[in-house]
Amino acid sequence: MRVVVLLSGGLDSTTVLAQACAQGRECFALTVDYGQRHNAEIDASKAIAEQLGALEHRVVRVDYGQFGGSALTDDSIDVPNANTRDSAIPITYVPARNTVMLAIALGWAEVIEAQEIFIGVDAVDYSGYPDCRPEFISAFETLARLATKSGVEGKGIGVRAPLVEMSKAEIIRLGAQIGVDYKLTVSCYQASSDGRACGGCDACELRREGFATAGIDDPTRYF
Repeated sequence: MRVVVLLSGGLDSTTVLAQACAQGRECFALTVDYGQRHNAEIDASKAIAEQLGALEHRVVRVDYGQFGGSALTDDSIDVPNANTRDSAIPITYVPARNTVMLAIALGWAEVIEAQEIFIGVDAVDYSGYPDCRPEFISAFETLARLATKSGVEGKGIGVRAPLVEMSKAEIIRLGAQIGVDYKLTVSCYQASSDGRACGGCDACELRREGFATAGIDDPTRYF
């Protein structure tokens, strides 16, 4: 089966790509450079795609920085510390990011006649982003069926989020079982140019807690 895998360079998407490759799928990796604060995760995605054996890896640029509205795309907004987070959707949410990324993946999937799109969203240990929920994935799959030539012809493209109901620790254990090298991954919202993590943002906190709960040594490099 031919699939497109959205690959950010982070822990979750790397696990999804590794799992899809291990299951024998023909994997085409897609990274979206959306104007985030650093390029470390994009550099990481290139190394990961090569290491895991993706048949092709493409980086597509969509400049969300021109809109702002998120601490990940607007340098005038500080990335908050994890311990300041409340129950509200945090300022690190990038408006409609996963919708845009899946739409680009859907276009590529049609061109290469892929049967499925994989995305590494997680709705258990996550920052509360609305576009990481199972309802969103289901709704986008409906859109994919209605809005594409392949869908109208009865060859709809499936949208898969295999980690969506797993905890971060469960994801890490899965990755460890299939040989994921998490040293290559970058999760930090404000990583340095060489991929070192701040240790204080929400993404760093979720990652650190995941490794601790999984009982697996955390290979993350910090400032």
